[in-house]
Amino acid sequence: MYKVFVNDALIILTSSSQKENNFPTHSFKNISFNKILKQLKSKEIKGINLYSTDLEKDWESFCSNLEVIPAAGGLVLNKKKEALFIYRNNVWDLPKGWIEKGETKEIAAIREVEEECGISNLKLIKPLLTTHHIYFYKGVKLKETYWFLMTSNCVNKLIPQTEEGITEVAFKDETEISEILQNSYANIKLVYDTYKQG
Repeated sequence: MYKVFVNDALIILTSSSQKENNFPTHSFKNISFNKILKQLKSKEIKGINLYSTDLEKDWESFCSNLEVIPAAGGLVLNKKKEALFIYRNNVWDLPKGWIEKGETKEIAAIREVEEECGISNLKLIKPLLTTHHIYFYKGVKLKETYWFLMTSNCVNKLIPQTEEGITEVAFKDETEISEILQNSYANIKLVYDTYKQG
């Protein structure tokens, strides 16, 4: 199954015929890609299930409509098990960024977290999941983000990367996280939920 976010709306490409939500279901073969994007972008529908008989082939076909931008980021925990969040464009987010040419996903994730948060002593624990979201900037792009669970024992003052529009960087405890996730992106909630599920 592949989940692709368009803002907070969702495209689910699945080979399962069991319905797990209230979204309309269409056969992948019969869809108009542009029409679906328009409906989701205008909030006409909150989501759509695309039923596939060949998931990998149809996913490849889906991606061929878009410019795929590979990115990597991290959910960083400190010794108190608080999670590191950034505040950018009036929304709480997790640090992430594009994978540069010649970089591995792991190196890119660590570099981006360090750059965006001014943090050091990052240790990669494990991959969490890969999220996909469509955004509209000079065409239609699909950001494919590889997320990693990390830890840091850094006690230095965190420094937001202001040239990237980040105005705040902070470790948040569980109570604060449930509050700030109300002002975050659906795919960030998915990353945090994946971490909580172990």
